[in-house]
Amino acid sequence: MEQHIVKILSITPVTHDVKCFRFEKPEGYRFSPGQATEVAINKPGWEQERRPFTFTSLNENLYLEFTIKGYHDHNGVTHQLHRLSEGDELLIHDVWGAIEYKGRGYFIAGGAGITPFLAILRQLKKDDKILGNTLFFSNKTAADVICEDELRDILGPEAHFMLSREEKTGYGHARIDSTFLKQHVADFDQYFYVCGPDKMIAEVNGHLAELGAKAEVLVFEQ
Repeated sequence: MEQHIVKILSITPVTHDVKCFRFEKPEGYRFSPGQATEVAINKPGWEQERRPFTFTSLNENLYLEFTIKGYHDHNGVTHQLHRLSEGDELLIHDVWGAIEYKGRGYFIAGGAGITPFLAILRQLKKDDKILGNTLFFSNKTAADVICEDELRDILGPEAHFMLSREEKTGYGHARIDSTFLKQHVADFDQYFYVCGPDKMIAEVNGHLAELGAKAEVLVFEQ
């Protein structure tokens, strides 16, 4: 298995529990927007604790980037990652992943499930190909929304934010269920990019299938 030791260049807060990690890019290392790799911390006892994270940088960047939510209710990998500093090292491996842009459609994300879409949407914006794409992004509260300002800038009125535990002006307050999809989706023949907790992915894909979306237009990590 391919493995690279890379040094962290910077760590920047994104939300109250999400940080952006930028780190060295090995020569010749490439990925498609939406893809991921397995990551471990290069410290004793953590080298074999590999976890999947999606790249949120673009191939043209001279660095690699992850946008990672920290789960601090136990001493796991994300908790340890959030304790790292510039100069600390990560272990990254082969590139993999089934989420890639295939054509215009609807991006449906829950929480940290937005991460594979960040690189895709950033690339579409750069290539002036964002027109015709729509985002439905569900979170518990407004404080949980990752990269909200940037997503609004990229997608304009086609960026829709739903909150499940808070009612606030400028945000929807609804579940992304069959009723929501019937109200907000005009064409079930377009692509649907779905990422979030496993239960959410299964439920959304089930609703989309019931509403007429064919299996080949559903793009998600299986």
